[in-house]
Formats: sequence, structure tokens, C-alpha cells
Amino acid sequence: MANIAQVIKYEGDNTTFVWKSPIEDFNTQTQLIVHESQEAVFYMNGQILDVFQAGRHTLETQNIPLISKFYNKPFDNNTPFHCEVYFINKTEQMAVKWGTDSKIEYIEPTYNFPIQIGASGEMSLRVIDSCKLLVKVVGTETNLTQSALIQKFRAFLMMRFKGYLSSYIRNNSINIFQIDEKLPEMSESIHKMLVDDFEEYGLSLVHFFVTTIVKPESDATYRRFKEIHFRQYADIAEARLQQSVSIIEQETEKQKMILEAEGMAQKRQIEGYTYAQERGFDVAQNFAKNEGAGNVANLGIGLGVMAGVGGTVGGLVNESLGNAVKPKNESDNICPNCGNKLPQNAKFCLECGTKIEQLNENEIICPHCNKKTSKGKFCMECGGRLQAVCPNCGKEAPQGAKFCLECGTKLEG
Repeated sequence: MANIAQVIKYEGDNTTFVWKSPIEDFNTQTQLIVHESQEAVFYMNGQILDVFQAGRHTLETQNIPLISKFYNKPFDNNTPFHCEVYFINKTEQMAVKWGTDSKIEYIEPTYNFPIQIGASGEMSLRVIDSCKLLVKVVGTETNLTQSALIQKFRAFLMMRFKGYLSSYIRNNSINIFQIDEKLPEMSESIHKMLVDDFEEYGLSLVHFFVTTIVKPESDATYRRFKEIHFRQYADIAEARLQQSVSIIEQETEKQKMILEAEGMAQKRQIEGYTYAQERGFDVAQNFAKNEGAGNVANLGIGLGVMAGVGGTVGGLVNESLGNAVKPKNESDNICPNCGNKLPQNAKFCLECGTKIEQLNENEIICPHCNKKTSKGKFCMECGGRLQAVCPNCGKEAPQGAKFCLECGTKLEG
């Protein structure tokens, strides 16, 4: 027999889990080459003698002590012996496809109607125990590919998967019309359930993904409940949309009112009057437009109204109306120093003793400097404005008035 040393190495592809070398009878000087991410399992007479890791190995008695009891020493250690070498690919085999071979039947938990679904996806596998895989799965076959492995595991995988999936859907009350959004959680849960089943055969289930749930679109019962489901959620969505629109409109109106109020406040501040005075202007304008303003009874009502208005214009209007109806002998004189009313023709104030200037019908006391001056628009002493003339109707207004008492037009300062 030949004693030429031979080389045994892996010659399969990367989608193969197990590959058996066709070289079976070789000498003890044969070289065994094992690549990274591989293991080589050495068989002799149907028994596993050793497992070789990555590297270059010489098959001799020093490396495989158990060989010595299987061959005859009279042949000077060159006797060829019958053995087998299996290479195990330990890389992670990704994108291994799977799918249910029949429908999964269960009771839909939300609407309580019977339903049948299918499922498919991908998984990643890696060999973690070469000897266990060879003994339990490969046996005497020469190789084990991805498709062959799935074929071997189909019955066991489908039995486990169908039970796990229906239990998960029932326990978590997953709506069939919303099941797609639960695929990540479902995949993770079923992956954990299947891990131990694969480890029993020397395989690690690295990843397991449920990517597709096949629904019975042609089933009349399914279509009817699907219509009910989506109509219900469409009504809810429409109600929420209307509510959102209403809230936005309310907020917009609120913001508009706030901006208008802030604008009016700034306008009053710039023009120098308050809200109470503005209301007084409105009342005065309405009173001036009253057709019965000449009637004494109506004047009485006007006095009561203006007394409650307050503010600059209200006081001015009350004063003007009071002057129109008071008795002729009532005093018009006021002390320019303390503001006390004085008897007619008084020369001194009875309160503070201030000398009172005697005025003729063409003279008045300036409210700015308290000096006697001729009637007109401006004081002859200090230049202060004495009275205003409405640019709209031409009527004179009392000194200090900001709005015309006849037509309500705003007077220039």
C-alpha cells in the first residue's frame, strides 16, 4: 500500500453546515488543515476519536493516541487505516428562510371570530456542539446544507412555532388588524421560546424574525370585521381631528382677543386716557346725540348716568350739564388756590384768604397759572390752552376736554 502523505482540507461552500472529506484511507503522516471558524471531527471505525481546531495537523499516534489500538505495529507505522473526517462550519449562517407549511388556526382575541393565518421569516444559526450535531442530525450523510437542515427541522420547527405563535397572540390580546406592528416583540418572544429546542441538536438560534403574517383576505368573515375595525378607527380619527381644529380655533380667537386688548391698552397709554375715561367718552357721545337732551327730565337722567361714569370727561359733562340747570343765583366763583366755592362777588377766599380777582364778562382765571386773562383759546400770561374747538362740528369744549361733547370727535392735545 502507498505511504504517500496526503492533505485533507475543507472544500465545501459557506452555506454548508457539515462537509465530509472524500479521502477516507490515509497514512499516519497525512496533513489535516482546518480553517478559522471550522472544526474537524476525526472518525475511525464509526467512532469519534478527536476534534481538531483551526490549524495544520499531522495525523500520527502522538496527536491521536487512540489510533495505536486500531492498527498493526508490524507495518512500521506506515500502515494505511480506514478513517473519516467531517468539517463543521461554525460561522453564523444568516438569512436562513423559514415558513409555515399550513395555516395556523386560532380565535381572534378582539372580535372573537375563528381565523387562519400563515407566517414566514428568517433566522440565523450557528453550530455550537459539532459532535452533538453529527450524532443527532447528520449521521452517515456526507454533508448538511441550509436547505437540508431546514427540511430536517421543518416538522419540529412548525410544531413548536405554531403553538408558540397562537399562545403569544392569545396571551397578549393582539388584534389581527394590528398584528404587523407587533412583529418585533413577537419575534423576540418566540426566539426565546425556541432557543432550547435548537440547542438540543448542537445549534444556536442566534436570531429569529417573523417578517410576514399572511391574512385570509378572501375570507368573508375576515373582511366584514376588517371593515368594522377600520370604520371604528376612522370615526375616532375624525372626531379627534375636529377636536383639534376646534382647539386651534379657540386658541387663535383667544390670541386675537389678547392682541386686540394689548393694542387698545397701548393706544390709551399713548393718547393719555384710561378705560374708565373711554367709557365716559362713549356715554357722553351717546348723550349728546340723544334727541331729548333738551328736556329737563332727560337732563336729570343724563346727570345720574354721568355721575356714575367717573373720569375726566364724565366730570366735565356733569359740570356742563349742572351749569345748564342750576339756579341763576348759585355761585360760579372758585378759589384759584384751594378750590373752595366762593359767594358771588367775594374778594377774598373764606378758607385760605387768597385775594380773588374780580372779573368782567370778558375775563377768566387761567387754570394753568391762576392769573386773570381775557377769554380766548390761550392764556395771555402763560400761553396755556383755555378751551378747545371741535374740528368736526366747530363747537367749543370745556378746558381740558379730550373729546367733543357734541359729536364725540377726539380733540387735539
